[in-house]
Amino acid sequence: MERSPARRLRRPLTALLISGSLLSLVQAVPQADDLAAEPVADAANTATVFYYTKTRNWSQYNLHYAPDGGAWTTVPGVTMEAACTDWVKKTVDLGSASGLQATFNNGNGTWDNNNGADYTIPAGTSTVKNRTVVEDAADPCATEAPDTEAPTVPSEVSASADGVSVVLTWEPSTDNKGVAKYQVTRTGGTTGTTVMDVGSTVLTDTGLEEKTDYTYTVEAVDAAGNVSAASAPAQVSTGEKPAAPAAGTPLGTDPRKDPIYFVLTARFNDGDSSNNRGGSQHVKSGNAANDDPMFRGDFKGLVQKLDYIKALGFSAVWVTPVVLNRSDYDYHGYHGYDFYKVDPRLESAGASYQDLINAAHAKGMKIYQDVVYNHSSRWGAKGLFTPTVYGVREAQWSWYYDEKNEGFEYDGLTVETKSGKSYYNGDLWSTAEPSGNTCVNWGKPTGGKSAEGYTVYNCQWPSPTSGMFPTALYHQCWIGNWEGEDSRSCWLHEDLADFNTENAAVQNYLIGAYNKYIDMGVDGFRVDTAVHIPRTTWNRRFLPAIQERVTQRFGAEAAKNFFVFGEVAAFVNDKWNRGSVNHSAQFYTWKERKEYDADDAKAALEMYDYEQQLGTGNQPTSTNAFLQGNGYHTPDHSKFSGMHVIDMRMHMNFGDAHNAFSNGKDSDDSYNDATYNVVYVDSHDYGPNKSSERYTGGTDAWAENMSLMWTFRGIPTLYYGSEVEFQAGKKIDCGPSCALATTGRAYFGDHIAGEVKAADFSKVESATGAVAATLDKPLVKHVQRLNQIRRAIPALQMGQYSTEGISGGMAFKRRYTSGSTDSFALVTVTDGATFTGIPDGSYVDAVTGDVRQVSGGTLTVTAPGKGNLRVYVLNGPGRIGTAGPYLK
Repeated sequence: MERSPARRLRRPLTALLISGSLLSLVQAVPQADDLAAEPVADAANTATVFYYTKTRNWSQYNLHYAPDGGAWTTVPGVTMEAACTDWVKKTVDLGSASGLQATFNNGNGTWDNNNGADYTIPAGTSTVKNRTVVEDAADPCATEAPDTEAPTVPSEVSASADGVSVVLTWEPSTDNKGVAKYQVTRTGGTTGTTVMDVGSTVLTDTGLEEKTDYTYTVEAVDAAGNVSAASAPAQVSTGEKPAAPAAGTPLGTDPRKDPIYFVLTARFNDGDSSNNRGGSQHVKSGNAANDDPMFRGDFKGLVQKLDYIKALGFSAVWVTPVVLNRSDYDYHGYHGYDFYKVDPRLESAGASYQDLINAAHAKGMKIYQDVVYNHSSRWGAKGLFTPTVYGVREAQWSWYYDEKNEGFEYDGLTVETKSGKSYYNGDLWSTAEPSGNTCVNWGKPTGGKSAEGYTVYNCQWPSPTSGMFPTALYHQCWIGNWEGEDSRSCWLHEDLADFNTENAAVQNYLIGAYNKYIDMGVDGFRVDTAVHIPRTTWNRRFLPAIQERVTQRFGAEAAKNFFVFGEVAAFVNDKWNRGSVNHSAQFYTWKERKEYDADDAKAALEMYDYEQQLGTGNQPTSTNAFLQGNGYHTPDHSKFSGMHVIDMRMHMNFGDAHNAFSNGKDSDDSYNDATYNVVYVDSHDYGPNKSSERYTGGTDAWAENMSLMWTFRGIPTLYYGSEVEFQAGKKIDCGPSCALATTGRAYFGDHIAGEVKAADFSKVESATGAVAATLDKPLVKHVQRLNQIRRAIPALQMGQYSTEGISGGMAFKRRYTSGSTDSFALVTVTDGATFTGIPDGSYVDAVTGDVRQVSGGTLTVTAPGKGNLRVYVLNGPGRIGTAGPYLK
C-alpha cells in the first residue's frame, strides 16, 4: 500500500489520510495522540535512520514515528535531509525508549508503511531499503575505503579450435566489488603475445594461423584496476583454414529504415532438392502424399528470390533459425541441437549461409537471424550436453529407432541405415535396463499409447523430470503458470529442453555460438522466447556480449545499429500482460534499476519479486517516441537494455486497424523507444487476437493494415506470402497431425516460380512465369508503393509522432530532424482528419501530389477511403510512385 498508514487504532486521525485533501486539517487540528512531535530527552539515546530513495522519486521525505511507549508525531512527521546520492536521513531523540515505530511519506498522501506493518527501528544507526531494516548499519554515505582486493583467479579455462578460430571459455571470477572485465593473453604464432579485453566469459578468437599451437591465460580485473593472478593455461592447436566465402560485414544503417520480410526458409523456395528431407513424420503427416518434405526450401532458393523480395520493396529479410536442429518435425528451426553448425538441410554447394548473407548485402538488403537462447532440442545441445537414451527395445518401435550406430553423428541429412531402419533418435536401445541409466522408472509403461497405438515407455524420450539432464545445465520442471516465475525456469514443451541460462557454462556455450554468426556479418537477431529468460540475464550477459562482439569486429556504429528484437509473447489486449510487468514486452527494453545478487539465479528471483512489488504504476516511462509539440527531440537511450521488441499489442489487435492504432498508442510511453517496435499482422505462430489461423480479414482490411503499419511508428514486417493473402484462414500450425500444404506454413515456391529481376527497391525490371502474375496482385502493388513512399520520407522511417491537435480516426503527425534533414509529415489512414497547430507552409501529398498552402496552422483532409491514405509533407517531394488499387 502506497497511500497512507493502515494500522492506526491508537492514533485515530492518521486514518483520515485515506483522503489526501484532509492533510491540512490533520496538521491544523492535532489530536491528543498526535501532539508529541519530537520527544526531548537524553540526547545520547538517539536513532539515526537512513532511507533509500532511488525507487521513490519523491520531492520530499518525511519520517512519521512514535518512540516505543510514546505518541506519534504530527502527520506528516519530521522532514528528512539529504545525506548522499539515493539516501536521506534523520536523527531523533528517543528519551528512555529503546527504539521506535516508523513510516515514511512525501507529505502529500503517498506513504511507505511497510505494507501496513510499520517499521520497527532500534536505537543507533539503521538503514531502510526495499522494506528491509538493517540495524547497527554502516553509514551508507561514508567514504568507501580504497578497494585493494583482487578478483579470484578465473577457473576451468577451456579452448577448442574450429579451423583457424578458437573458442575460449572460463568460469566467472568473484570479487568483493564486482568483476569489470577479463584480460586474455594469447601466445603463439608469428604475432607473439597478444592481450585482449573481454567483457564476458567467452572469447571467439578468429583469423589465426593454420596448424599453429596457441596458449591462453585469463586474468580478472575489477573496477579499481585490481588484477587477479593468471589462470592455468589452456593450449590448443588450430587446423586448416576452411575453404569458405569471405565473412560479410553488416550494412550498419539505422534498422528503422528497413521494412522486414519474414520467411520460413525451409518453406519459401526450393533451390536444391538434394537437401530436402521429410523426417520420421513424413508419411504420418500427409506430406509424403503431397511430395512435400518438411525441409524443402533452402538458402539457394532464397538467394534465387532475393530480387523478388527487393522488388516488393523490402530491404531486410528475417530468416528462421539456421542452426542444426534435431527433432521429429524440426523444419522451422526452433529445436536447436548443434548451435555452432548451420543445418545442412538448408545449405548447398555455392549457397551456404555465408553466401546468402553476402548475396543479400550485395543487393543492399539485411539479414536478421532468428536465434534461440532459451532452449535446445530435447536431445540436448551438442558441445554442451546431450542425454544418453537407454530406451526399451521393442519391435513395434523399430521404424523409429534402432540400436546405437557407433561412429554416427547426427547431421540432419543422414536418416536411414543400410538396413532401411531409422537411427534418427536414441543412443542405445535395450531389452534390459543398462548400467549407467539415470532415468526414473526406466522401462515401465507410462499408461499411454502413441498415435499408432504402440505402448509408450518411460525414458523413451528425454524429459525434464526423467533425470536425464544435469540440473546445472537444464531446468527440471514443466511449465505451469505462463505469467509466473516458473515460465522462465521450466520446459515449454517436450521438444524444447529448457536451458539453465543463469549458469555460466550455458551462457558461454550460447555466446560463443552466436558470436560465430555475428562474425559472418548478419545485421541483427530476432530473439525467440525472450520472455522465458530473466531480464537480468539478458542485461548482464547476453546483450552486452552481442554489443561487445559487434563492436570488436565491426566498430561502434555497427554495434549501435545491430538490431536485436525480442519475442515477448503477451496474448492479451491490456497494456501490461495480466498485470505482470516481468512478462510484458516493454519491460525488456529497459536496463535494471537497482543492483541484485552477483549470482545470476538469485538475481533473477530478486528482480522478479522487486519489479512485481513495484507493479505497473512504478515502471519507467519514455518520451522517445513522441514529438514535443511539432518538434523532434533527441531521444534518451541511456536506460535502453539493448533489446527492442515485437509489438505484441498491435499484433493482437490487427483484426481491425483502428483498434491496433489506439492500442499501440496507449502502450508507447512504457517502451524505451517504440519507434523501433517490430509490427506485424500475423506470423508463423498466430494471427490477430491469438487466432491460430493466417489473417483472413479480406483484401481491403489487409490494405488498411498495411497503410497503417508503413506510416505509423515502428518497423513494418510482412510474413511470407501475405502480399497475396497466401493460405488465408488456414490453420498456421498443426504439427505432424496434418499436411503442411494445408497450413499457413505451406510451400510458397510455386507462387514465385520463374525469373525476376529487380531494378531497385519496389521496381521490377523483368519477370516471367508465375512470379510475374504474383507481382501483379493488388496487395503487391500496394506494398510496393508503400515501401516507395516510406523510403522517400525520413519522418515515416525514424520520426517521432503526436496526435495532439488532430481529429480523425487514424491520423497523426511525424517528424525527424538530424543534421540537414528535417522531415515533417501529416498522415491520415482511411478517415478524414483536421490538423491544427501545425507550422505554416507548403504541404504536398505523397500519394496524389496535391499541394496545400497552410496559413493559420490548420489543414483539413477529406477521407481517402479504406486502405488509402494521405501523407502531406512540409515542402515535400511531390507524388511518389504511381496510382494503384488502393493508393490513388
